[in-house]
Amino acid sequence: MSISLNSATLLSGNGIDVNSLATQVLAPEQNQLQLYQQQQSALQTQESLLTGMNNDLGSLSSAVNSLTDVLGPLAAQTVASSQPSIVTGSAQSTATPGTHTIVVSSLATQGTVYTDAVAGANTSILPNGAQNADLQIEVGGADGASHDITITAGSNDTLNTLASYINSQDWGITATVLNDASGARLAVYSQSTGSGGALSIANNTTALNFNMPLGGTNATFTVDGIPFSSDTNTVTGAIPGVTLNVLGAYPGIQAQLTVGPGTTQAAEAIDSFVSAYNTVIGDINTQFTVDPSTNSEGPLGSDSSLRVLQSSLLADATYSLGRGSIASLSSIGITMNDDGTLSVDSSQLNNALSRNPSEVLNFFQNASQTGFANNFQTDLQNWTDPTIGLLNLDLTENQQQQTNLTNTIDGFADQMTAQQQQLVTEFSQVNALIEEYPYMLEAIDMQLGIQPSASNNTAPTQGASSTG
Repeated sequence: MSISLNSATLLSGNGIDVNSLATQVLAPEQNQLQLYQQQQSALQTQESLLTGMNNDLGSLSSAVNSLTDVLGPLAAQTVASSQPSIVTGSAQSTATPGTHTIVVSSLATQGTVYTDAVAGANTSILPNGAQNADLQIEVGGADGASHDITITAGSNDTLNTLASYINSQDWGITATVLNDASGARLAVYSQSTGSGGALSIANNTTALNFNMPLGGTNATFTVDGIPFSSDTNTVTGAIPGVTLNVLGAYPGIQAQLTVGPGTTQAAEAIDSFVSAYNTVIGDINTQFTVDPSTNSEGPLGSDSSLRVLQSSLLADATYSLGRGSIASLSSIGITMNDDGTLSVDSSQLNNALSRNPSEVLNFFQNASQTGFANNFQTDLQNWTDPTIGLLNLDLTENQQQQTNLTNTIDGFADQMTAQQQQLVTEFSQVNALIEEYPYMLEAIDMQLGIQPSASNNTAPTQGASSTG
């Protein structure tokens, strides 16, 4: 770069633009700094893309792991009921497929006792003239726990204070005061269902009249003719691997409960895998696509690790067991497109899951760890390894390059700042001499007796540009 100065203007005493001149001198260094900054920006863009790909690869790994889970969605069982208002159910993957006949005779109920109405919730419940009384509540029937309540004047002697006292105890019961047109009454409920929650009044010397206890009974039902009793309406053990929800007692109606493969869960897990796979393939394809406006690939187009990852994923997606009616993804309606992504024929997939659930399961996972998902999982474990995974290694290298470049930029910027300060100081000294020149010339002319001519010089102003 060349810097030129108009000598005629300089000799007029108008001086030089010190800061502008220093900036021109440092222009090559400023260009180099901008180049460093552009490199830093490119590295940051690459880091962001690599991080996003790594996250998408992690999502794909999770989707594949779901397909290798022996207790996961591919092994799921569902329960269908012909009488969902009577009984429903849910099954673990260990449940055996089959149909069971269930008849529900009674539901498990909570125990309840309640009193006749009295005048009000704050009316004394002591008998006329009595200073104390006793109330004894049994929880769990004759073999359960008995709780004695002492009632004296001013202590537990109204419905409100008695209910408050009962609720402050850890007896597994809840008391409440009910108000209606007839007055106030005390109701006590067990906090559990079944015979363990049965309530009764063993002793009562208060003025309250308790009605006959209600509830506190077990659910009774039959499964394939075998009788069962349960203290809750959620029952495990009657059908291995199945949890029953008993909802209605209709002794004269048979409910058919069918346990079978969970095709919906399996289809959703397979669809999730395809979606996660397509996301990663799409990430890679974007980097290898040439932009016609710039005639260049994406920021990671030159990353060899992506080529290796792409080849690995395509190979895994075309993996075949080599035997059986379901040996590849295409056997269940999943085909590969020209760009490497996958498409799902939902009808064919659901048909395979319905007709051959065990073969679909064996294709994805098996005891010999040779299934499609088993093979895919092994490769993904290497790719997502935080230490040796290629994308993680690329990220580590990228971040180190950014650190080194940041140090270079900081040092270079400090150096430029020092150079600019030095140039400003030097040019300021030169400028002072230039601005003083007309006065020195005028003094010499006066000494020589030369009549000064009209001058074009204006009052010198430091920094006025005289570059030409």
